[in-house]
Amino acid sequence: MLDRFNAFLFRDDDARGGAGPLAGMTVGVKANIAVAGMRFHAGLGAWEGRRAERDAEVVRRLRDAGAAITGILNMEEAALGAKTDNPHFGPTHNPHRAGYSPGGSSGGSGAAVAARLCDVALGTDTMGSIRIPAAHCGIYGFKPATDRVSQDGLEPADYALDAVGPLARDLDTLEQVARVMSDFGEGAIEGAGATLADHGVELHPDVASAFAAACGALPRPVATASLSSPQSRIRYAGFIQVSKAMADHLHGVPTSDHLAKLLAYGPRRSTADWTEDQQVLARTAEEIHALVERNGFLILPTVPNAPFPHSEKEPAAQADFTCLANIAGLPALSLPMGWTGDGLPLGVQIVGAAGHEAGLFALARHLDDKLRAYRAPQLQGEP
Repeated sequence: MLDRFNAFLFRDDDARGGAGPLAGMTVGVKANIAVAGMRFHAGLGAWEGRRAERDAEVVRRLRDAGAAITGILNMEEAALGAKTDNPHFGPTHNPHRAGYSPGGSSGGSGAAVAARLCDVALGTDTMGSIRIPAAHCGIYGFKPATDRVSQDGLEPADYALDAVGPLARDLDTLEQVARVMSDFGEGAIEGAGATLADHGVELHPDVASAFAAACGALPRPVATASLSSPQSRIRYAGFIQVSKAMADHLHGVPTSDHLAKLLAYGPRRSTADWTEDQQVLARTAEEIHALVERNGFLILPTVPNAPFPHSEKEPAAQADFTCLANIAGLPALSLPMGWTGDGLPLGVQIVGAAGHEAGLFALARHLDDKLRAYRAPQLQGEP
């Protein structure tokens, strides 16, 4: 391993940046985003030897702004999953606790930033894959609106849901990079915000108490609202769409048995069930847009569960809240909100309107100042 967390799979120790707003900043890149001359395998063993011929558009923008691209990061196989226990390249470990998952699918990105192996990492987010590692690793992650960041040079999971975004240890750095790589709007956020009631998702007790404190830290009490479908049904409809898209894209590519099983769900879905899935997603997108337009923003726990050991099965509900921003195509930001009783990080996410990214970051700064929940890992012990 190149580091004790198995976050980096390739490192360019000679990488140098240039002049510009990101001068002096080091950036690691998830293995499904093209970096010229570096490995571009998307976590698939069959593509281990593949190298990118050119930079993805987002990488080019960072280079042009002066950033140094220092290497390629581990990830869930083909970006389908939220644990980062890769069968070909090994598990990535959470810097806050040896043997624990950093989340996924951008687990290498979360771990590398939390462990200070780079200043910023790029990840991808299809149903939460930037924000889940941000929460589990106790850092900050931003998913741009789907149509406000380039997908050029991305090995996709599902183009309809995918967004490339940054992870960082502070909001200032996160915003600097977001402004360079995406279409960043200056709109403010108005309204007291809303959260979901009757969502049917079981919250870890420490998540529930930390989220109550986060809502209490807002300038005004938030409204409550309900969606037509349970979170588990919405998330499953999203999973089926991703499975179907990936099965088509990866047809004929050898995968692990685990990924092959996941890719079988979408294609074998009946026409009637697929039609219902699409109706659930369309209705949910409309409802989330209406909630954000009416209330200014949506606030939710990033993940309903605490970080968990690699020895345990990935909780099915991890993306129940994060998938909503992808389905609606809206920008979302995760920041630290607190800690479990035994010292593991927890995250809160806010979802805003496209074009109001500046307002989203301003709201995040308000919460961050009130919660003061960021805590660097002690980095003791080997995984």
